[in-house]
Amino acid sequence: MFRELRAEAPVCWVEEPAVGEWPAGPGYWAVLRHADVKHVLRGPELFSSHLGATQIRDPDTPADLAFARTMMLNQDPPDHSRLRRAVAAAFTPRALHELTADIERRAAELVAAVRPSGEADFVPLAADLPVWTLARILGVPEQDRQLLVDWSNRVIGYQDPDHARSGTADPSRLSATGRAALDRRPAALTTPDGRPVNPRSRAALADMFAYAHALAEQPPQGSMVARMLEAGLGASEFETMFFLFGVAGNETLRNGLPGGLYSLLTHPEQYERLVRRPDLTGSAVEELLRFWPPVLEFRRTATRDTVLAGQPIRGGDKVVVYHASANRDEAVFPDPDRLDITRAPNDHVSFGFGPHFCVGARLARIQMSALLRRTVTALPGLELAPGPAPRRLVSNFQNGLKDLRVRWR
Repeated sequence: MFRELRAEAPVCWVEEPAVGEWPAGPGYWAVLRHADVKHVLRGPELFSSHLGATQIRDPDTPADLAFARTMMLNQDPPDHSRLRRAVAAAFTPRALHELTADIERRAAELVAAVRPSGEADFVPLAADLPVWTLARILGVPEQDRQLLVDWSNRVIGYQDPDHARSGTADPSRLSATGRAALDRRPAALTTPDGRPVNPRSRAALADMFAYAHALAEQPPQGSMVARMLEAGLGASEFETMFFLFGVAGNETLRNGLPGGLYSLLTHPEQYERLVRRPDLTGSAVEELLRFWPPVLEFRRTATRDTVLAGQPIRGGDKVVVYHASANRDEAVFPDPDRLDITRAPNDHVSFGFGPHFCVGARLARIQMSALLRRTVTALPGLELAPGPAPRRLVSNFQNGLKDLRVRWR
């Protein structure tokens, strides 16, 4: 479908019908060609992240929109630039070097733990690494790590009945801060008139923001949290940054790692090639990100009337770029539907482009490389286990698997 649309209607209008309990929307322009996706993402003066935020669904209320606009993800320069500098200040070369060694050790521990069993579900195994890494970055103690899983489930998986009401953290094992935050979790996810509560609103995530507030009041000494606050991030800004890290930093890898492995195992010649040549892990990670983009799309809003790929667009219209289509654009990628772990160049847009290029891209690559390398070298004869096909996450935003059974010799 994307291939046909790139050729015939590369900027096309998409209706927004009601889906389940979620109401209908006004519709939007889908942008499908690689060059046009980059054009939209590089130009915040014409395609704004701030006007209507960055999710296809409009925020439910003016208050929800105002709250969304406080997040770096939903800002345009210069406000976005100031927050990005404060975050980047925490990711010093020394900090990343120390994290890299720890991530390599953690990846080795995770794979070694399942090695004797001969079979495992790779989704929870892969999910552990980004949560563990984020807990290190954000200063979240080990006993509270499961809260990060629940919060990201509720935000990213709100369309999926298996995740929308995720509450797997055991209160008896939480820290005092964790228990106090959990007490703030909303009991209802609908408004008095029966409408669903926006899963990304402060009301829906009162427990998460309470936890972030407590963390900002007493940041662990020498932590990245402390460095971000020292670099000029206000306490309320850190709360929204905690949301961004806890969700974006978690879910992108949680979906990209299993999706990448699934892509490899369904292309056994590429898997075997990587087993023989683990030195290709870096280029394999880039190709797997292209082939299985963890984020399917992102929204902008036109600031004024314009024309994109010959299509007139009115000011105020929603404009949604599709990474999933841009990454298969035959004008950029020869034989785009073929997985090739040596593909070069590989100008995928899975981490975005322009001012909003993912600030954690380097850290994500470090984690993907560490776990992929350890998996293919320490689990010989890796293959999909017999049984039902992996279940897909119900989402129009994240490209995820809910399970991925694999086995080895």
